[in-house]
Amino acid sequence: MAVEPTNTQPAVDPSASDAQVPATPILRRLTSVDAYRGFVMLLMMAEIIHLNRIAKAFPDNPVWQFLSAQQSHVEWRGCTLHDLIQPSFSFLVGVSVVLSLDMRRRRGDNPAKFITHAAWRALVLTFLGVWLRSLGKSQINFTFEDTLTQIGLGFFPLFLIALCAKRVWWICLAIILVGYWGAFALYPAPAPDFDYSKVGVPDTWNENSTGFSAHWNKNSNLAWKFDTWFLNLFPRPKPFEYNSGGYSTLNFIPTLATSLLGLIAGGWLLSAATASRKLALFATAGAICLIAGFALDYLGICPSVKRIWTPSWVLFSGGCCFLLLALFFLMADATSFTLWSYPLRVLGMNPIASYLISHLLEGFIRLNFALLLGKEFFRFGGQAYEPLFIGLGILTVDWIILAWMERRKIFLRI
Repeated sequence: MAVEPTNTQPAVDPSASDAQVPATPILRRLTSVDAYRGFVMLLMMAEIIHLNRIAKAFPDNPVWQFLSAQQSHVEWRGCTLHDLIQPSFSFLVGVSVVLSLDMRRRRGDNPAKFITHAAWRALVLTFLGVWLRSLGKSQINFTFEDTLTQIGLGFFPLFLIALCAKRVWWICLAIILVGYWGAFALYPAPAPDFDYSKVGVPDTWNENSTGFSAHWNKNSNLAWKFDTWFLNLFPRPKPFEYNSGGYSTLNFIPTLATSLLGLIAGGWLLSAATASRKLALFATAGAICLIAGFALDYLGICPSVKRIWTPSWVLFSGGCCFLLLALFFLMADATSFTLWSYPLRVLGMNPIASYLISHLLEGFIRLNFALLLGKEFFRFGGQAYEPLFIGLGILTVDWIILAWMERRKIFLRI
């Protein structure tokens, strides 16, 4: 991991009219991409405000109940705003790979150099995720469902695909979606007498399906079976039997498909198309993906489950990502007014630092709040609101650190 200065200005004026867009645009950074990434980082970092605790204190308040639900993952099928964090990360990785490759090619970098760098980055991301999941453990926790690990496992193949013609991107996307769906469909569905209690699924849980959709039931599917073999190849305190949330290592394969959607979006961003044409492409792709993902789930062909990253989830969440990119592109790169996005760009331009700070500094900041301000300071709105106010305080300190780094052009790169 290195610290290096970065030119944060786009080489093409984002406020230029459609007629002024050059035939071969050269982009160093896009405000929309940084703002979108910063928005996603904010959603992740905002877990610290613990809206679920406030919702428990006010069970009859529909506003707190709604906000709490949007900061929580659904149990199995469906989607909340919080469920879009990881798909957005993966989608934006695809967008960034296209922009980075374009910059490196125009700079005249040796292809062997940036292929080697991609392999190194994949390894670092993978093991960084494992390290974060091992903090506080007595030994290395070999688990591969962390966001960084999932991106790392798919990053090198994504980079190799990005080097190919654009039609190969579409072909690889189709192969992953159809192939992954077929693999689950061919794996035997759990028998009617399957004992779910042995794999961490309580009898009162009613999310598992019957019929064809049962091929994707929690901790009884192909990905779960793979992990009962793969994860037990590593040293563990006790043999792996199941993941309590249903997450799996093989999620990185369909996650790669989500990144391929980002690759396609990045190609459109780099194209000579007008701003209005790009917006139309993002909106159309978003609508098609949303409808396709919803239809596959509704018709029972493939349930939309984020925890095992089903192909229908790839399409549904990918549709949301296209629409979010369209929104940020409209508000940032298609207009000359970008000042509003600065607080988000501070987070989005330094995602590795944002991720690490949010994971590593929470306890330190919380301890210093208690020492400097007193344990009662954040209870001025009532004890029920303490998690909200102390969380906002920690978020503010995190942002100030990142803003300081941005001012000094200090960006963590892998």
